[in-house]
Amino acid sequence: MEKIEHKTIHTNGINLHVAELGQGQPILFLHGFPELWYSWRHQMLALSSLGFRTIAPDLRGFGDSDVPKSPDQYSVLHVVGDLIGLFDALGIDKVFLVGHDWGAIIAWNLCLFRPDRVKALVNTSVALDWFHPRDSVTKPIERFRSLFSDDYYVCRFQEPGEAEEYFAYLSAEQTIKIFFTTRDTRPPLMPKKTGFGVPPDHQIPLPSWLSEEDVKYYASKFDKSGFTGGLNYYRSLDLNWELTVPWHGQQIQVPAKFIVGDLDITYHIPGAKEYMLGEGFKQDVPYLEEVVVMEGVAHFLTQEKPDEISSHIYNFIKKFQSSKM
Repeated sequence: MEKIEHKTIHTNGINLHVAELGQGQPILFLHGFPELWYSWRHQMLALSSLGFRTIAPDLRGFGDSDVPKSPDQYSVLHVVGDLIGLFDALGIDKVFLVGHDWGAIIAWNLCLFRPDRVKALVNTSVALDWFHPRDSVTKPIERFRSLFSDDYYVCRFQEPGEAEEYFAYLSAEQTIKIFFTTRDTRPPLMPKKTGFGVPPDHQIPLPSWLSEEDVKYYASKFDKSGFTGGLNYYRSLDLNWELTVPWHGQQIQVPAKFIVGDLDITYHIPGAKEYMLGEGFKQDVPYLEEVVVMEGVAHFLTQEKPDEISSHIYNFIKKFQSSKM
């Protein structure tokens, strides 16, 4: 871990904190919520040892990167723009791309907007827009409300300041523990009166793959940056729906592999399994070569099963390696 280099890259009008390790063809790792570059620490160590240049930014709004205040500064166009600027600043033409959670959504969109900058993609947990491509009629938040009610966590995240106040009441450490340790596949609900139903002083046992030191690292960064930046990704969902109209129906023309745990909440959204395992996913991503469903694995699979995920990534991207760096 001490060999990982940290730098600040100015791109698209903001500063991004970037962690980097290794030499060779570049792999870009994109994290989700409530995560940081740190979620990819195991994959960075494993794949850099196999001859790759591993790069993991804190996305805008997270960790040591800048945190624009307005939700409309968190559209997929903004975040993909950050990454294109990052490539140019680092002198990178094309990357192997790996995403998780919100990072997966950004990765799909990077491949949609700029397939010329991606050699191959390994995405995890989120298949396109939650579980199917852009709905041409219903906005995302309206769709979630109709499926799960106003108490669905994504809907609760929409009001600026509300979730931030609740997470402050819990503490950053307790918030991280609640998100990372859940294995409940039911839709996450966050009613106003009860929240997630876990008191701030409730002792949450940690799984073997998550240490108190890990939790403290995440919490220290969210104590500094706050949760607003990460929550603004959810608050931009309807804006993304509006901005991506020109790409409606466009296929993703990048070789891809998709991995999800069978205890992941995204796998249990109505229609998700049918989409992921049926013909719909393949129609939208014609070069999708494999869908892997990991048994007994929940949402934060990159940390829960780090060795397996590293192997899945390597076994896929090595087919697209070239002699040119």
